[in-house]
Amino acid sequence: MIENIQLEVAKLRDIDGILALQELYLVSNLSEEEKASGFVTTPFSIPQLTEVIAQEGLFLAKDNNKIIAYIFAGGWDFFNQWPIFNYMTTLFPDLKFLDFDITTTNSFQYGPICIHKAYRGKGLIKPLFEFMRTHIVKRYPLALTFINKTNIPSTKAHAEKLKWTIIADFQFNKNNYFILAYDMNQPVS
Repeated sequence: MIENIQLEVAKLRDIDGILALQELYLVSNLSEEEKASGFVTTPFSIPQLTEVIAQEGLFLAKDNNKIIAYIFAGGWDFFNQWPIFNYMTTLFPDLKFLDFDITTTNSFQYGPICIHKAYRGKGLIKPLFEFMRTHIVKRYPLALTFINKTNIPSTKAHAEKLKWTIIADFQFNKNNYFILAYDMNQPVS
């Protein structure tokens, strides 16, 4: 576990730090070798960050006030501005997870999550996820996300460390993805 890390709900003053971390790990900025360590695919703009912050859907980890990780957690109304999320919601009627009737009102899009490489593998993902979970469970009982099948570090972190369940897969824009689900009423163990 990492000592002296602050977990916070993002504020507008955090935007520059969020953009700086995003820039480091955006898939379009990485070599093939760098992608093997994990990446984020969605570049968020200042207006998009402003919107998700207003909805209290962005969670941060900081070390000495420097942003070292973030997790997005937003409703489908926020994420529908990207075609892949619209496509994913069309799959909901065919998805099965526990006793959930998966809808856009009882679930939210989790992610992306981004952790600075200096802090990966040190136990940060669990407390950051749990911090987000305790805030979001009041609004949504179910988390859904998708992970590019080539992003093996992210798939392993979610399925093995956080105990997400892979419930389906799909193809979009010539990429292959897993769909994962998490019961937000279950604390991370």
